[in-house]
Amino acid sequence: MSGLDGPLAVEEGDDLLGPWIGPRSPFRGAVLAVSGGPDSTALMGCAAQAEGRIPLLVATIDHGLRPGSAAEAAGVAGLAARLGLPHRTLAWSGRKPTAGLQEAARSARYGLLAGLAAEAGADLVLTAHTLDDQAETVLMRLCAGSGPAGLAGMAPARPLDGLTLARPFLSIAKARLVATCEARGWPYVRDPSNTDPRFGRARLRRLLPLLAEEGLTADRLERLAGRLRRDETALAAAAADALRDLRRVDPRGDGRLILEGADLAALPEAVALRAVGLAVASLREVAAAPPVRLERLERALLDALLPALRAGTPCRRTLAGLLLTADGGRLTLAPAPPRRVPRATPAGDES
Repeated sequence: MSGLDGPLAVEEGDDLLGPWIGPRSPFRGAVLAVSGGPDSTALMGCAAQAEGRIPLLVATIDHGLRPGSAAEAAGVAGLAARLGLPHRTLAWSGRKPTAGLQEAARSARYGLLAGLAAEAGADLVLTAHTLDDQAETVLMRLCAGSGPAGLAGMAPARPLDGLTLARPFLSIAKARLVATCEARGWPYVRDPSNTDPRFGRARLRRLLPLLAEEGLTADRLERLAGRLRRDETALAAAAADALRDLRRVDPRGDGRLILEGADLAALPEAVALRAVGLAVASLREVAAAPPVRLERLERALLDALLPALRAGTPCRRTLAGLLLTADGGRLTLAPAPPRRVPRATPAGDES
């Protein structure tokens, strides 16, 4: 078995994990998210073997969704003890949604991990997402109609509740982590939800071998994500700079945002779209509202407001609780007025 598809060598694991947990790590401590599957088990094992590592704490989230989840968490605790690492099991309590279960579980998992890290004085959370996970993510977002930001996939590192979430194995195929566990004698479990056709990710997982036969391999999907992530970073920076230049003082001081319309309309549409998206997000942050979907922003800005600004005609559009008004050479963003509720007609007054 070659080095490209065989188990990770100890030195290779050190190279992948060293920037995060090695002697020169800028972090105080790390929480390792370990479910008991082969990917996260390999993460735990390789981290335990790293030289001069920062303090580590293994965390297993028991979602309470399967009868064997408690036993699996106990198995992780046993292996962690064998490897000389402390372990905590955290339970996802409360009611579980019937729709969007995997998304809700992921959100709960990250919240629990961040909370544990803060409690333990750690400022880094490591997960074992792989090349295969990245490919599946890109395909899922492609099916959902995502734009470049979504198709950029998972970032190797991102902020998480004041901490850093990092994915050191994002360029490594899952098969190599399975081989690593088997070569080192690290026991692992298989999550049956990974092949459950009720979940979209599991259905797409079955398509990957067929797509690879046509040349759309996991490596190429990961390369696509990396290119889009690079381009999106540049566009986001350009949009932030443009928004600073576009903003005008609000004489009323009532929380509105006023943007210079002529300059906005002269921008490349990709930059204009992101600049207005940042402006919308800044107003919605006050209400802790979720992000606006790209297609809704495109319809409001590209199909209506920008053409109106170029033509010098007034135009108004509502978007996610905001009123966007193109008039007088400016684009104004403000909270939308409450909708009028039709008055009920008293009984017997019908004409």
